[in-house]
Amino acid sequence: MNLAEYRGVWVFLEQQDGRIAPVSLELLGAGRKLADKRGVPLSGVLIGDQVRELAADAFQYGADVVYLYDDPIFRDYRTESYMRAVIACVQKHKPEILLYGATSTGKDLASAVATDLETGLTADTTLLDVDQETGLLEASRPAFGGNIMATILCKKHRPQMATVRPKVMKALPPDPNRSGQIVEERIHLREEDIRTKVLKIVRETSKKVRLDEADIIVAGGKGLGSKEGFQLIHRFAEAIGATVGASRDAVEAGWIDHQHQVGQTGVTVTPKLYFAIGISGAIQHLVGMQNSGLIIAINKDPDAPIFQACHYGLVGDAFEIVPLLIEALQAESDKEVQYGGKV
Repeated sequence: MNLAEYRGVWVFLEQQDGRIAPVSLELLGAGRKLADKRGVPLSGVLIGDQVRELAADAFQYGADVVYLYDDPIFRDYRTESYMRAVIACVQKHKPEILLYGATSTGKDLASAVATDLETGLTADTTLLDVDQETGLLEASRPAFGGNIMATILCKKHRPQMATVRPKVMKALPPDPNRSGQIVEERIHLREEDIRTKVLKIVRETSKKVRLDEADIIVAGGKGLGSKEGFQLIHRFAEAIGATVGASRDAVEAGWIDHQHQVGQTGVTVTPKLYFAIGISGAIQHLVGMQNSGLIIAINKDPDAPIFQACHYGLVGDAFEIVPLLIEALQAESDKEVQYGGKV
């Protein structure tokens, strides 16, 4: 493989219901930094049916070029059809870096493309950088149960690929004055050539915890001691109108469902306010909440790593501190009622 033939940073632009997925816009922000550092263009790969107008959104968020596959055969996501389009585009235009959102679609597509192209793929990346001279993508992620950060390189194959979780990177502010080049691409693909068929799409109807959309999160860890002790988190969250989160230890102990887990193997969150109560602060958890607006930690251990990542820290017993906070909030609420909403 002649690595010198490969140039440019690409982002797979995942789209659904007539809009580009937020994680793809976030990756355009990260990709813009990588492309500028290398002095190469930033491109997006947009696949779907009647999605041409979405290219304008990609340009506003940093893309210079959009490779467009717009055909009824791409109306619904199927691994085989999308994979063939991405592979054809890569073989024709030869990017050095290709990024995907770590969604169910992105992870499925990225692994299929990596297998057929016989190149490397770093999954669930939390940090991205590139060597300005060599073009080597430095994709970092927690390893060994979240105890260390590993930086993974793909030295001998191209494109270098990585998946990145939603909310890890930050999208650029949209610039409505930006424009770019649309390159229309086609592949010869018939419906009968594809082995899978989409018969029906059933929308999820059950109520889900939307940690990634919460403005305030109260998260608890193993320091709460038991499932009964974890109820303190629920009471505090209810008192301040917050969403309940948890560390991996609390989830694995069976104190709360996995959908509440924050961290590398859970959900990445960016609330305005994050309470970490009884959470030691392992790397696995920190990468999932470190971009929160304000982090307040409560822990009995003054040497807990969480105190190195928080804005404010309280050293003490959560079972003494949290009830005092709830009591103070209730007192303020009573004042508001007494004085007609003004304190």
